[in-house]
Formats: sequence, structure tokens, C-alpha cells
Amino acid sequence: MTPYTTSSLVTPWQQGDVHMAERGEVDHSREPLSGLVERVTFHSPETGFCVLRVKVRGHRDLVTVLGSAVEVHAGEHIQASGQWQQHREHGLQFRASFLQVVPPSTIEGIRRYLGSGLIKGIGPHFADRLVKRFGEGVFEVIERTPERLLEVDGIGKTRLQRITSGWAEQKAIREIMVFLQGHGVGTSRAVRIFKTYGADAIPLVKENPYRLARDIRGIGFMTADQIAQKLGIPKTSIMRARAGISYALLQAVEKQPSIACSSSIRRAAASSVARNCLLNATCSCSTRHP
Repeated sequence: MTPYTTSSLVTPWQQGDVHMAERGEVDHSREPLSGLVERVTFHSPETGFCVLRVKVRGHRDLVTVLGSAVEVHAGEHIQASGQWQQHREHGLQFRASFLQVVPPSTIEGIRRYLGSGLIKGIGPHFADRLVKRFGEGVFEVIERTPERLLEVDGIGKTRLQRITSGWAEQKAIREIMVFLQGHGVGTSRAVRIFKTYGADAIPLVKENPYRLARDIRGIGFMTADQIAQKLGIPKTSIMRARAGISYALLQAVEKQPSIACSSSIRRAAASSVARNCLLNATCSCSTRHP
């Protein structure tokens, strides 16, 4: 999910969709929805929770969408899936369990997107100039040939640097979100992971996905284990065994603070999670060293 082009490039959010389709991970209980963000009613920078007013084809009035996103601005398009809910006070709403923000493709949408302040160095004034100069190809110009921005009156080398660095920052955010969502991480959890690890999210999760159970609120061993398997980490991994035992001990501490008691430690180590992890790791070692 990167803001760089509306041309024939294969975008990261499309790659995420392809990966999910290849694994057959289609949740038929969720309904798809896409449209233009007309207004951001609320957005929490800390949690990513947002309330959006979205123009959706086939709906006369704007649709209220509730979901999570690292950043979202008027003029962007969203692709979401979730369920319709009837709120007692606010009426019909769409609660998105999966939400991706994608660049707009219309001239007006592009102008609003660039003028929103999302990209440092571009406000409404320069957004108008950029769209007049490059039209629908402005995203591709910024991504592939940013030096051409110097053709626009008022853009010098200093502003060009601000624009390209702001663009790269947004691109990194979107690629991280697509990576996480493409490996089965829900949108709200993906936001929490990004807020915790920042630009290092992808290498850290790839290196040891079980750290999520330790570092991220709302993610336990079971969820981290599912992500690990999607990343290709085998159940026989020593990393998995260690994480399973740590999880079991942590659970025991939460249930019984006096975990220092040796009998409590033995019960934790004998839990189903710990036994499963140790059994798989032991079998793997036995196979490698007959």
C-alpha cells in the first residue's frame, strides 16, 4: 500500500491481496466496501481508530466507516471489509475489520490528497500547481523522477528534498501495513505493531514474530504463532519452544503472582502450550541427531 502511482505498477496493497488469495484466506463473512474519503470525523494518532465519512457508489448519502489506519486524509480512497451495524444513535455504520488506504485516481481526489498536508512540502497551493503540471501522472513523477518537480514554479531544491523525504516516509508506512495485513494481522493490531516498532516493523517481525506476544497489547502466543507459520517458521523451531514456555510462565504469573513457588513453575511448564512446543522441538532435534 504505497502512494506512488496510479499507473501499471504493481502496488504493495495489490500484492497483499494476491498473497491472501494465494493462501485461500478469504473471509466470506465480511462484506467489501470501497470509496472516497470525504471527511475524517475522528482519528486517533495513538491507536489508529478512525471514523470516516465515505462516498460509496450506490449510496446516496455518505457512509460512516469505523476502522483503524495509521494515517488517513480526505481525498484518499479506502478499500475495506467488515460488517454493517445499526447504531442506536448514529444509524447505519460500516465497521471495518480490514481497512487499507489507497491513493486517489481522479484529478480532484489527487489534488485533495496532496493538499491535505500528508506529504511534507506540499500544501493546497503546490498541490494545485503539481496537478496542473503533471495531471494524473503526478504520483509517478514524485516516485520515479522527482527532479521533474523543479519544473514547477516555487519548488526549489530545499522543498524538493522535503517532498521526497515525506513521500518516502508515507511509502514505508504503507508497505509495513501491507506486509502485516498480508500475513494475517488485522488492521487495528497492525497499527499497534507499527506504533511500537516504527520503520523496523518488517525486519523485527520477520526475525522473531513471537516477540509480538511480549511487546504488543492484544496479541498472545496463539496469534504470534499463526503469524510465524505464515512466515514459514516451522513448529519444530527452538524459537517457538522458548516462546511457548515464556507464554505459559507469563500466564501462570498473571493467574498466581506467587509464581516463585516451584510447584507453580512446574504446572506452567506442563501446560498444553509448553508441552506442544517442547514436543515439536524435541522431535526435530531427534530427527537431526539420531
